[in-house]
Amino acid sequence: MKISCALAICLNAYTALAEQKRIVIGSGGATGVYYPVAIAMCRLFNEDHSGQGYSCRVERTGGSIDNLNKLRAGDINFAIVQSDWQSHSYNGTSVFTKNGPYRDLRSLLALYSEAFTIVARSRSNIAAFQDLRGRRVNIGNSGSGQRATMEVVMDAFGWTRFDFSTIREFSADHQAQALCDGEIDAIVFVVGHPSGSIKSATQKCATNFVRVDGPIVQALVRKYDYYRLTEIPAGLYSRQTKGVPTFGLSATVVTTSDTPSKLIIALLASVYGNINRLQKMHPALDKLDPIEMSKDIMPAPLHRGASSFYQGLPEQLATMKHALRPKQE
Repeated sequence: MKISCALAICLNAYTALAEQKRIVIGSGGATGVYYPVAIAMCRLFNEDHSGQGYSCRVERTGGSIDNLNKLRAGDINFAIVQSDWQSHSYNGTSVFTKNGPYRDLRSLLALYSEAFTIVARSRSNIAAFQDLRGRRVNIGNSGSGQRATMEVVMDAFGWTRFDFSTIREFSADHQAQALCDGEIDAIVFVVGHPSGSIKSATQKCATNFVRVDGPIVQALVRKYDYYRLTEIPAGLYSRQTKGVPTFGLSATVVTTSDTPSKLIIALLASVYGNINRLQKMHPALDKLDPIEMSKDIMPAPLHRGASSFYQGLPEQLATMKHALRPKQE
């Protein structure tokens, strides 16, 4: 019996040690941006640390809120999430009120800007957010950041679900097809551009982008420091000839306070040491700025390993073996 107990203890210790060198990144749906971005990060990490006992894999999830819940439950140890829901999780507000503040949540880096985006069927004559009233709208699946952010905007306008003729809850993977099939009049994204899912919709059927602007949106941005006014640039999608005003936030990478600093530093070293390659792995990453990545909107405290890494960042950037691409104006 004593031998069995000792063996169990050893196995548990070995498992814990192995888990300290294993990265599992919660991402999003297959057609979204989080999933391929996480795949790119893991690919670089695994290449850099091959033979060292480290590993990185990606888990497909329902999105930001699902990721934060899985992170808190210990199902994953890293996640890509919207900056607004990172803030709500850390502070225990909005959809995280019941669970209370998640004070063990830690920030690592900000990846790229995401825009609150609405795409409508052209024949629906929806030009601005206010035109959605009385229409058939997909607000996104439960657990997704797009769904939760849509509800924030609805609340700002004083709307409820009953202000739409029909509410659907398709995931980001399925809503573009539903739009082109005529099941709904408009779909909602919170996404880095260009997006493959949006590109698919704009190529399959006649669509237009919907303005999300005006005094109510401006007040929303002033109220929450993780939001900012932005514009979806012209020319990214079929028949999109003008920029589209809206608001946005940051896609961020988070972890927990008990994640070993060595693992944090190993991941950040792979990201920053391969910026050139990472920029080419997905269009949303094209304009990654290594300095902004370390200081953009990240509501939760930095992990101690990230703080240590960033203290020497200027010197590290000067000596990285992979030359950084010059910042484009």
